[in-house]
Amino acid sequence: MIGGATAESDFTPFSREVALRKEHLLCFVLPLAVLAFFATAPHPWYLALPWLLVLVANVVADVCSHAERRQPPLTLPGWPFDGVLYVLVGLQLVNVYLLVRMVALGGVWRLDVPVACLLMGVTSAYSGIVVGHELIHRPRRHMQLLGRALFCTVLYEHFFTEHIRGHHRRVGTEEDPATAHYGETAFRFLLRTVPAQFRSAWRLEARRLGDEYMRPWDRRFLRSRVVHGLVVEAALLLTILACCGRGALVVFVLQVVLAVQFLEVVNYFEHWGLVRTGKRVRTIDAWDTDSWFTYYSLVGLSRHADHHMLAARPHQELRFLEGSPKLPYGYFATAVLAMFRNRRFRELMTAELRRRSLGPFAPTAGEAA
Repeated sequence: MIGGATAESDFTPFSREVALRKEHLLCFVLPLAVLAFFATAPHPWYLALPWLLVLVANVVADVCSHAERRQPPLTLPGWPFDGVLYVLVGLQLVNVYLLVRMVALGGVWRLDVPVACLLMGVTSAYSGIVVGHELIHRPRRHMQLLGRALFCTVLYEHFFTEHIRGHHRRVGTEEDPATAHYGETAFRFLLRTVPAQFRSAWRLEARRLGDEYMRPWDRRFLRSRVVHGLVVEAALLLTILACCGRGALVVFVLQVVLAVQFLEVVNYFEHWGLVRTGKRVRTIDAWDTDSWFTYYSLVGLSRHADHHMLAARPHQELRFLEGSPKLPYGYFATAVLAMFRNRRFRELMTAELRRRSLGPFAPTAGEAA
């Protein structure tokens, strides 16, 4: 024992694995807090507002988080972590149902509805979409379908096609709409990337079906995964409208807008200013963070460089890579910085690029020689 704490060397391999598994349960905090909010609704305004402290606490914990640079044990079993993903899928679907039910029963003109919308938008992004991202990379078909279902809850199912077959192949290049350019602001990136990613997904599916420039009424589009996603999303919207009313539909769409914004802010800083120079994706082609809080609350998403090295690697097996550029904070705090203090964000990111000689500061071929 050192200073009342157990030294790293005191852990047996088994006890370390148990400790790591417990830390991964941190991903339940946000969706369970939102579930508790819906379970105790309706709330008067003075009891609804304190629930937003859950979001503040996430940012504060991220800023104060210590570093997590340990590598995952080689003997770590996969089934407990798959079970965590399945439970998170269930929580997201239940929370979406409880949101529209809350508005359907109590009406939209309640002061706790904006709080519910904000909480749901954040958990849809950082619990729903992040989990969906993990699932669509898995080789098993039923896990991919669950991931696509989660993206339907934010009306963003085309992300499945664009991300897997577009972004991972073109990351760090001019052709990738999900790579933010050096100096680009978050607002400009959002305006550019959202429509561009949909167009890219549409063309990728058209190309798969035989003709990248086929007309939208071509019968081959009946086999398009993007069209399938649009049909499911339209059916979801009509179901909410028919069963819960217009107010519930408006609130649902508002949480979608928030969730997509938070998702794309993450996309914004994950590759900001980086330029890929080779055919293969390298360690230096994605931003990482060593934030302990981000790693365990966002199912390993923070080890993004290793994810791009081998996209099918499960989140609990992702490695910490020292050679990747490092974000100024964890994902929660960096997202707030990118949205509300974007100039400061760009200054910090530029300093890291300059320190590592990446992006616009990479040496030219003559200098390298």
